[in-house]
Amino acid sequence: MAKPTRLRWGLLGTARINQAVIGSIRSSKNSQLMAIASRFQDKAKQYADSWGIPRFYASYEALLADPDIDVIYNSLPNGLHAEWSIKAMRMGKHVLCEKPLTTSTIDMDALKESTMKTGMVIAEAFMYRHHPQTILVKEMVDKGEIGNLQLIRGSFCYTNTRPNNPRFDPHLGGGSLWDVGCYPISYARYLLGEEPVEVFGSQVTGPTGIDLLYAGHLSFPSGVISQFECSFITPFKSLMEITGDKGRITIPEPYKPGKNTRILLERDGQTKTIRIHGAELYQGEIKDLENAIIFRTPTRISLDDSRGNIATLEALYQSTRLSKPISI
Repeated sequence: MAKPTRLRWGLLGTARINQAVIGSIRSSKNSQLMAIASRFQDKAKQYADSWGIPRFYASYEALLADPDIDVIYNSLPNGLHAEWSIKAMRMGKHVLCEKPLTTSTIDMDALKESTMKTGMVIAEAFMYRHHPQTILVKEMVDKGEIGNLQLIRGSFCYTNTRPNNPRFDPHLGGGSLWDVGCYPISYARYLLGEEPVEVFGSQVTGPTGIDLLYAGHLSFPSGVISQFECSFITPFKSLMEITGDKGRITIPEPYKPGKNTRILLERDGQTKTIRIHGAELYQGEIKDLENAIIFRTPTRISLDDSRGNIATLEALYQSTRLSKPISI
């Protein structure tokens, strides 16, 4: 049997985020979208018909058993990421999994062990990390354009008005920290290239026990402080602000930058607008996984990087449970 010329993708679940990824899969010359799986046959068929997907399955297991599928996009609720990503790799599928890759370091270690045993590639779908804007900001920081870093502040807040959404279910990895707080934390860790040594946080808890709002403080070994806020109950706010001893970079669209975006550089009493010609937001993560599978190049977000973010999130939740700073 001839080796397929393109990677054949299957969508695990019918989450809304699929809609952002479908176009990027289809626009790539190295990939094609083949199948969709849901727990319900009618829903799977309707989804396949709506999006012109050739195959549909009424169970996740049936999709993983399809020998014609090479790659799984896992968009299930957070608490199911580890279980079904590991199952996919054991069935010989590569995986692009939505963030967070897991909801515990124990699960993360099990997932990493599975990659070593199966030889499959898995990557966390933090789409912003592949965008030219993010790469440029990192280069500016590394070149010292704002001097020595002192403070990184990030916000990702929105109002979630869907009470039955899995993001409110503690058993499915619900909570604003897992959902959107992971972004500013990931951004700060990426810019600094190091892990926090101590974290402290406070939260507003909802009826189901998940954090509706979380505010956190991270201390890094270099002496840099990072502060962030995330929420399901406040008006939309998305921002990163990076302050050094010679200036400041403000990023109005840090996590979902588009084809044309901008950042602000403040230095020597002047503010300069830097415009960036970007790309389709989700194309980068598709291309990155393709290269890792086809050419065996390292993924931009390593499993150790993903584990570092998850360890930080775990420590923050521990901080709120114990009402004290937590050393990592």
